[in-house]
Amino acid sequence: MHRKEVNERSPMRVLEHSIHGGLGRGNIGVVVARPGLGKTAFLVGIAMDDLLRGRKVLHVSLEHSVEKVRDYYDDIYAEIAHKRELEDVWKVRVEMERNRRINCYPPERFSVDKLRESVEFMKEHGEFEPVAIVIDGWDFGAKTTEDIQRIRSIAEELKAEVWMSATTHREAKRNERGVPEPVAHLEGELDVILSMAHDGSSVHVGLHKDHDSDDVTDMQLALDPTTMLLVRKR
Repeated sequence: MHRKEVNERSPMRVLEHSIHGGLGRGNIGVVVARPGLGKTAFLVGIAMDDLLRGRKVLHVSLEHSVEKVRDYYDDIYAEIAHKRELEDVWKVRVEMERNRRINCYPPERFSVDKLRESVEFMKEHGEFEPVAIVIDGWDFGAKTTEDIQRIRSIAEELKAEVWMSATTHREAKRNERGVPEPVAHLEGELDVILSMAHDGSSVHVGLHKDHDSDDVTDMQLALDPTTMLLVRKR
């Protein structure tokens, strides 16, 4: 199967349809879940979808080493290539790696200013301008609306989508939409909010906020914990 066909058949199309065409450039989406449910794999799946389209992606991790993040990409790509019988596997992989940058920081050393510096350096010296930025492991509990607005400023300048992960806990308070802390208090600054929760043999991906729409539908989307791939729920 050619990679264009793989992309067209991707479960990511379910997500796009559910949020009226996708996150959109200049916007911020967050996936929130308890520890160990696959937030990193979900974000890598989103990034992989862009990479398969030939788009540039910056992956920022505050939880894993570069090697560990690369392993996520390699494992998920191998699963996609195997299940979809992808043509030109090695050629596609090399092209994707050229279009991907991985930056890892200890949480205490990362800031929005650091992100801006990195992006500007890539544009100036590496001719690399991402259309998707993934930030994995940001501590939402310690963040304010101003922090989110500064992230949005970077996204708007780059005309890029920003996807982030947030960790919640069983006892976390939830707002009327069912959004748990530490994300609930920042809901007004976010465009799309997803959650992940155990659902039998898979991890269900739920939709809590879809831009300004009041019609938030139940997505038929899950993460297979065995393969770490997003799948359509049957």
